[in-house]
Amino acid sequence: MTTFGLQLPNFGFGVPDDQMFDEVVARALAAEESGFGSLWVMDHFYQLPALGGADQPMLEAYTLLGALAARTGSVHLGALVSGVTYRNPAMLAKIVTTLDVVSRGRAVLGLGAAWHDLEHHGYGFEFPPVGERMDRLEDALQICRAMFERDHVTFEGRHHRTDDARNLPRPVQPGGPRILVGGGGERRTLRLVARYADACNLHGDPDTIRHKIEVLHGHCAEVGRDPAEVRVTRLATLVVTQSAQQTGELQNFLARAAGPEALSTSNLGQPGEVVEQIHALAEAGVEEFLFNMPLADPSAIRAAGDLFRDAFG
Repeated sequence: MTTFGLQLPNFGFGVPDDQMFDEVVARALAAEESGFGSLWVMDHFYQLPALGGADQPMLEAYTLLGALAARTGSVHLGALVSGVTYRNPAMLAKIVTTLDVVSRGRAVLGLGAAWHDLEHHGYGFEFPPVGERMDRLEDALQICRAMFERDHVTFEGRHHRTDDARNLPRPVQPGGPRILVGGGGERRTLRLVARYADACNLHGDPDTIRHKIEVLHGHCAEVGRDPAEVRVTRLATLVVTQSAQQTGELQNFLARAAGPEALSTSNLGQPGEVVEQIHALAEAGVEEFLFNMPLADPSAIRAAGDLFRDAFG
């Protein structure tokens, strides 16, 4: 079954700070009420360059998710994805377990190796080389999985350890929240997905998706894992246009601003064109489509949800 999620990537709504959360809630409820099955926020402390940079507002991911858990009733909630360098993994398992309890079983743990060096330097986090960050990701995946599933966890990894760690209360979801790994690195990331994760998050066009899934299935075979146990998700920017002219103008703008590759990580077009794009990606193996809509107001989010519900419901 094809499902859809909404990522909320920015908070520059043009309102006073004490009204910012109300604007977030309005978008979250629009997504939930129009059929989106999951709601995601970025785990960043500085806004990303493409969305205005470090001087734009950014809310802390898990404080925000906890608040949204109290305002929503059915959507799954997660960070897409948590940088492994930002929090001790055992503490992250506790945070996500708490989110699962507060939301009555709707938490998802998204994990990645982290990349935004600017905010690491600004906040004083270590930013080790990518190989070490991947090692830390593997430690974190094992610790979080164990703390979701067991009452007592002792673990000695390359960079992280626990000593009889307790995680009480237990997650509401049996076995704990599902774990999603962001990234499509073929040698290490997708191998970690095969070993430890319930889902992967990929980018790209149908041919790229097919190739990544083939690599993932190869890693699953190596570790004796049924690939059907790993859900394939894809993150992209969604812009539903009103005319062919608007589509062309936006495509040209994206190509100039971010390069031709930006078009392969976007779904852009009139409603029928967007539906055709999603069908092609679903045939390539995507099961869950996660979209950010940086400039969308609640009515645009509802329109997108209605479009997907009519076409794929």
